[in-house]
Amino acid sequence: MPFRYRLQKVLEFRIRKKEEQLNVVQKAQQAVYIAEENIRKNEEEIRTTKLNMRQADPIMYETYDKYLIHLWEKADELEAIRVEAQRKLDEEKAILVKLEQGVKVLEKHKEKHREAYIAEEKAAELKTYSELGVTRFFRQNQERVEEEEEILKKLEQIDGGS
Repeated sequence: MPFRYRLQKVLEFRIRKKEEQLNVVQKAQQAVYIAEENIRKNEEEIRTTKLNMRQADPIMYETYDKYLIHLWEKADELEAIRVEAQRKLDEEKAILVKLEQGVKVLEKHKEKHREAYIAEEKAAELKTYSELGVTRFFRQNQERVEEEEEILKKLEQIDGGS
């Protein structure tokens, strides 16, 4: 009879939950990457604006200043978004770690039960072999005793006939 783990459905459920959480973590990681990319684009826009300001007419300085202030405010907002996305990612990773631990616990439990099952199977097999060995030994002893009796009868016939 093959090994059957009684908590297999629970293990499969936990594995499924872990995989779902892994997808959530990947989405959260993607959100962090997007936020970092937006920050990088904003910083590039700030650099470009500063460079263009140096080459612009003095009349446009005020406009460039306002635009730079707007970009810096946007940079602060984007940084806040990135921090929030990173916090969310950390939370999701912590949940994933807990789910992975739950799966590992059940997998270890399953492995211990499998080893116990294999040990029981081996013990039953050894018992069967032991019983077969005892039966065989007894049968061989019986055959030996019968052979000795036959030899004794033949010896008695030879001794009686002489």
